Amino acid sequence: MGEEHTTAVVQRYLDALAGDQSAEPIVRAVLDRAVRRLHLICTNMLYRKYRRLTVPPLNLEPDELLGAVVERLLKAMRSVRPGTVRQFFALVNQHIRWELNDVARRLDGQPTLVELDEQKTTAPSSGDSLLSAGGRRMLQAIDRLPEEEREVFDLLRIQGLTQVEAAEVLGVSARTVQRRLNHALLLLAKDLRDLRPTKSEG
Repeated sequence: MGEEHTTAVVQRYLDALAGDQSAEPIVRAVLDRAVRRLHLICTNMLYRKYRRLTVPPLNLEPDELLGAVVERLLKAMRSVRPGTVRQFFALVNQHIRWELNDVARRLDGQPTLVELDEQKTTAPSSGDSLLSAGGRRMLQAIDRLPEEEREVFDLLRIQGLTQVEAAEVLGVSARTVQRRLNHALLLLAKDLRDLRPTKSEG
């Protein structure tokens, strides 16, 4: 219910961006209107795919990721003008991935901090970070997917839409969405096959 209303309002703002009005207030209005959806995407990305970033030493929270992504979008949309809601959320997903890449690089560049808390928890080494190597490769593999497959993967696995909702956004059938998702998963499995544990392990 609210999702359809939000999509329609965001589209009106995007239409206004193509006009002669000042872009800055329109961009801020778009982001303000879509903030719940943006927060959902950030939360899904963190807790479904990169949970280890939410624990020490980083303790990254969805609100922090959202703030960084909004800042990126404000800068990007000074020159980039997405014409549709579909293009807008593709831009959002791209900047979430870029932000996570930057977070991972900063984390890798920090020396390991050995800090004892009341439970005597050992701080993980930088090599133990989910995004230090394997996680960054996953992000890069997603970026390398063909456009249609990457878009479906983003809508379903990052934004958390159902196949029916994604089909409506893309203007295709749910069966087409399923086919593109299956193809994306096959490509990712092939690209990242060396990250899978071997049967001899354990």
